[in-house]
Amino acid sequence: MQLGNVIVGQSGGPTSVINSSLVGVFKTAKDAGCPHVYGMRNGIEGLLNESYIEMSEHVKNDLDIELLKRTPSSFLGTCRYKLPDYTTDEDTYKKIFAILKKMDVKHFFYIGGNDSMDTIDKLSRYASIINSDITFIGVPKTIDNDLAMTDHTPGYGSAAKYIASAMKEIIRDANTYPNESINIVEIMGRDAGWLTCASTLSRSEDCSGPDIICLPETVFDYDNFVKKINEIRKEKKVITIAVSEGIKTADGKYVCEANKKSTSEDAFGHKALGGTALYLADFIGAELGVKSRGIVFSTLQRCASHIVSRRDITEAFTAGADGVQLSLNGETGRMIIFERISNNPYQLKTGSCPTSAVANVEKLVPKEWLINDNTYVSKEFDEYARPLIIGELSPFMVDGLPRHLFLD
Repeated sequence: MQLGNVIVGQSGGPTSVINSSLVGVFKTAKDAGCPHVYGMRNGIEGLLNESYIEMSEHVKNDLDIELLKRTPSSFLGTCRYKLPDYTTDEDTYKKIFAILKKMDVKHFFYIGGNDSMDTIDKLSRYASIINSDITFIGVPKTIDNDLAMTDHTPGYGSAAKYIASAMKEIIRDANTYPNESINIVEIMGRDAGWLTCASTLSRSEDCSGPDIICLPETVFDYDNFVKKINEIRKEKKVITIAVSEGIKTADGKYVCEANKKSTSEDAFGHKALGGTALYLADFIGAELGVKSRGIVFSTLQRCASHIVSRRDITEAFTAGADGVQLSLNGETGRMIIFERISNNPYQLKTGSCPTSAVANVEKLVPKEWLINDNTYVSKEFDEYARPLIIGELSPFMVDGLPRHLFLD
């Protein structure tokens, strides 16, 4: 077992359990005897500016550990920095490895999604070229649940729990009035509809669930959309629709671009999305003359730590902890994965895969799970997703509100 200093960073969009993975890395590394555990401020971008902290100075006791587990967003800060290819910009790599050498780091962990695994893959490859003994391990994170190779991703279960819970409340509220109305709820998801599918988990003996779901995996057609709504109007007065923010028409344009003059992009070329439900609510209201409302969950679905899934927060910790064990055993260029053994009873085991198999690859909702002309999902999705939202972990309440751990 190779002991040495540890550095850990968080990247991409936060989740309500990403700090549980951070705690998993920190606690396991300290328990194993690693001398120092450093935290990058704002991911690899912060490291390039030599901005980091000594974790032990900010997470001082067991209470801090439990607080951090229950703290949403990225404790260390995040970034969306695209690491260049070393063949075109080796100076960036030389700078990173010089900083790591100065800090005597032997174990590097990055908690993130597709783009973060691209960073781990590039760093581990370069380390091999220069014969560096630093190990690089990816710890999975994303509410989008779109990482390849793993059954599911830490962060998804809690986001799904929030979405399904909020959907039940919206439907209950909408049915208060006798008047005809249409509610369109926008849920995150650029290319994968896992989160929007989670809205169907609201179906139970006390809730009918959404009537239509629209996913990025299928082509959005305005005429079919109106036709489907009119069919449902024959049966019920109040209709609830869940749409992914990233739904596109046949020409490849995002629906939300219809009412925007320009769309900004991040470092990875991802267009800024949002406003899909608001646009469609206006469109349906004008087309059918029915009261229509757009509802946007936005960042609430990734920061609602007051309604996390206990299973999700536990698995997030395990992902970080197992990543440390992998690194201490000399593995590098790999990401922790979950392998499902059974749905009922729910059982899984952890493993690992090369980050090259995950980087820049997106796992979509299986086509065989789409039913009703691609406007709903089958029972297979329910059997897959429902175990992930099980259990609660209450926040520590102070003066009637959740208490969080934070950096100045």
